[in-house]
Amino acid sequence: MLGTKKQGTGLSGGHRPGMILLLGLLLVFSLAFPHAAKADTSVYTISAFTNTSESNLYMYQSYDATHFGLLKGPAYAPPADLIRDPSIMKHTDGLYYVVYTTNWSGSTIGVASSPDKVNWTFVRNISLSAPFTIAHTWAPEWFKDSDGSVNIVVSLSPGNYEHFKSYAITASDNQLSSASWSAPVVLQGIAPNYIDTFIVKTGPTYHAFTKNETTKYIEYATAPSLTGPYTFKGTGDWAGWGSWAEGPALVQLDNGAWRIYFDAYASQKYYYSESFDGFQTWSAKQEIPGLTGLVRHMTVLKETGQPGDVHRIESYSAQGSYIRHYDYKARLDANVIPIEDSRFRIVPGLADASSISLESVNYPGYYLRHYDYAIRLEKDDGSSTFRHDATFKQVSGLANSSWASYASFNYPSRYLRQIDGQLRLETIATDSERADATFRETAP
Repeated sequence: MLGTKKQGTGLSGGHRPGMILLLGLLLVFSLAFPHAAKADTSVYTISAFTNTSESNLYMYQSYDATHFGLLKGPAYAPPADLIRDPSIMKHTDGLYYVVYTTNWSGSTIGVASSPDKVNWTFVRNISLSAPFTIAHTWAPEWFKDSDGSVNIVVSLSPGNYEHFKSYAITASDNQLSSASWSAPVVLQGIAPNYIDTFIVKTGPTYHAFTKNETTKYIEYATAPSLTGPYTFKGTGDWAGWGSWAEGPALVQLDNGAWRIYFDAYASQKYYYSESFDGFQTWSAKQEIPGLTGLVRHMTVLKETGQPGDVHRIESYSAQGSYIRHYDYKARLDANVIPIEDSRFRIVPGLADASSISLESVNYPGYYLRHYDYAIRLEKDDGSSTFRHDATFKQVSGLANSSWASYASFNYPSRYLRQIDGQLRLETIATDSERADATFRETAP
């Protein structure tokens, strides 16, 4: 396997350029290779349980909110009981937290934390109390208000899996491992027998999406405060999503649209739909590729400003053809189906931040790396060998300086090259080889 030899030393030294020349060179480089400057990507992370396990947390990640790859699964199992309906957020202490349903019956919800969305630790169970006996405590959802308060919206029932109502509890402070929680406060205006309430806030308005347990439709209400009073704006099949839907979760996309995800549990499908007009009308529902039929009742965390940007990489010698992965091997294709197989997130190099690594958009956590001089798509195993093999130095294109070429980080005399449509790591000597080792990044 490659990557075990001594690493290259990079570019050789020379005379120290003057400040003006240096700034000029940096400007030219940033224009030629825009990803070398700081670029931002939105990262969408799903926390879910699955059709096959109510006792394990599964984490998925995406860069387009549509194509999710498994980040880790199982990622966490509670010390006892179940983990259903996991809701994820990132807190001010830098940790990620999930809150979840601990069992079909009872008055507790569970909390776990993670520094990286991969390694999770049990934090605590929160016991709720109310003027009535709580028989079922389901579907807790984080809600961080604009005043900085941390809340959980949760569905409580007095028994027989009926007459659920939506409540909010509020943390006494931001130390979630030790904070006390307020008594449940009912969300006024949301009648009994509503469950799975998910809330987002725009301006001064609170928007609640909640399942009507009688009709099995996800309905929509608004309020001037978190606890209401809520007024219903959409009832029945108002959005065209159909019945037997539950577990709504919303996120705002980079283009401003709001996307809702929901669990069509009767048919074991998972859908999404989008609104561009402030929740008034919605697009036709579509299944989440790769996850429909697998995940159950999930939430989505959006993180903006993550380093890296998404591009396709076109060949100079076979223009109109793009690098893509197919059966975990890298090759060129003109007509890539699905097109996501030719989209890569270009991130700071795993072994050297001044270099780059190419992460699959379709399979987050998987990178192009060399192995016996062939280029393959593999999951980062955390080893230094992998990081070195998946890191490339970008230089001016060997055949055209306005394009780019990619030298191996640990074999700097070898370049990414296409040979008869296959991607390999090769030494370059002829004009034909230089053309085969030249590429450019295009819009995704």
